[in-house]
Amino acid sequence: MTRKPVHLAVYDTYADWETGHATAYLARAGYDIRTLGPTTAPVRSIGGLRVQPDLALDAVRPEDSALLILPGADLWDTSDDLAPFARKAREFLAAGVPVAAICGATAGLAREGLLDDRAHTSAISFYLAATGYGGGERYVDTDAVTDDGLITAGPTEPVAFAREIFGLLGVYEGEVLDAWYRLFHDSDASAYEVLEKAQ
Repeated sequence: MTRKPVHLAVYDTYADWETGHATAYLARAGYDIRTLGPTTAPVRSIGGLRVQPDLALDAVRPEDSALLILPGADLWDTSDDLAPFARKAREFLAAGVPVAAICGATAGLAREGLLDDRAHTSAISFYLAATGYGGGERYVDTDAVTDDGLITAGPTEPVAFAREIFGLLGVYEGEVLDAWYRLFHDSDASAYEVLEKAQ
């Protein structure tokens, strides 16, 4: 079965550690990970990694993608430079294609109004409240949330973020998904046996 690619947004100051679990195991499951920048010009992560995007934001259509992943970045809170990525997320969700946002990207989606009617989480409730968004009553104080095709997580939860992505896309399910999470989140060595049997 041919899978549509997963699109990982990359932009200056993006938090390179927040999506590593997700992209590594999506790639192992057969997904092509395509990086998506403001343009195709190189960007630099918070960690100093230089990344040459595969595609410019304007070149991506929801129907050609399995998922859009938006990592956090300093720029989500210091400028409007990343607002086009939030608008692209709106386009994806309207087309029924899922979006996963972590850390500062959740604030960008809040500003775009995409969290007003969906259960969601982030770093902490007052971080999103500072955006002036209308979804405060839908905030859930937990590690990661999936609602209506949108995954959200806070900056300390890259493993829970990946878990939600795998569950939504059907990469892992049930006992295997739980075991993957226990292994990488809790360092539960007994979970390794479940994953080995599933291979």
